[in-house]
Amino acid sequence: MSQIIKDISGTVFHIQRFSVNDGPGIRTTVFFKGCPLHCSWCHNPESISSASELALRPDRCIQCGDCITACNNQAIYSQNGSYATNRSLCQNCGECVDVCNSEARTIIGKKMSVQEVMAEIRKDVTFFQQSAGGATFSGGEPLFQHEFLLNLLQSCHQEGIHTIVDTTGFTSETILELIAKYIDLFLYDLKMMNDTKHRELTGISNQIVLENLRKLAQFGKKIIIRFPLIPTINDDEENIHSLGEFVKSLRTIQEIHILPFHHLGSEKRQRIGSEHTMATLVTPSSKELHSITETLNQYIPRVIIGG
Repeated sequence: MSQIIKDISGTVFHIQRFSVNDGPGIRTTVFFKGCPLHCSWCHNPESISSASELALRPDRCIQCGDCITACNNQAIYSQNGSYATNRSLCQNCGECVDVCNSEARTIIGKKMSVQEVMAEIRKDVTFFQQSAGGATFSGGEPLFQHEFLLNLLQSCHQEGIHTIVDTTGFTSETILELIAKYIDLFLYDLKMMNDTKHRELTGISNQIVLENLRKLAQFGKKIIIRFPLIPTINDDEENIHSLGEFVKSLRTIQEIHILPFHHLGSEKRQRIGSEHTMATLVTPSSKELHSITETLNQYIPRVIIGG
């Protein structure tokens, strides 16, 4: 019996076609906006807020002055030969974006209906079939917009499109059980096993995260653990061993992907006017990655870098 699909809307900040890093095969990855976690190292900082945000690219500005004229809130002004924006006055209305022909100004976050997103996903169905790919829903946190996600998953399910959800696991048991049946593969983030440290660095407890992972393993769902490796934050031996022991205890999970920290999120933070507190961190060396891989291999048979 087919599901009734509601054409509701959600907030998306990017749809990436021909993605090869978000699961098997060629995929279309839909990035949801909004996340309950506030990780200072986030590689997609523009995904944290659920609201639309103004992103600035000063290097593209041709100083035509059209944005100043278009702004009804007097948020844009000339300063030292360039244009500055008072974000406390900006309403993210997009008036300045509409007149910016150089794309120095963009709005991150767009309301899209289920059918609009599905129309983008369907463009690559042929590639899905040839490569055993499909649709991946990422973010942000897709479960943060669970009704929108559910209807997209149901639509993909009806059309035979393989589905992946990349998640922090922070949601209610009710929502998890509701959507799990329509998800072919979970990419499940595990950051820190110590609850106190997890609270300090992400803003939430990891107890719900760990309990939901236990439930998914009990359901027999296919799961790949994603471990974002952040130097001086979660790369200590205690955390690595604790993570390996926990995943091994679930028995059904056979694969961990290590995602090394990088600085690609730094420029994104500058564009949206967000403070970057991890600027001094360095990307893990090959030697460090090899050592951590060997440690995790004591618990899990397949550990790869990237994914």
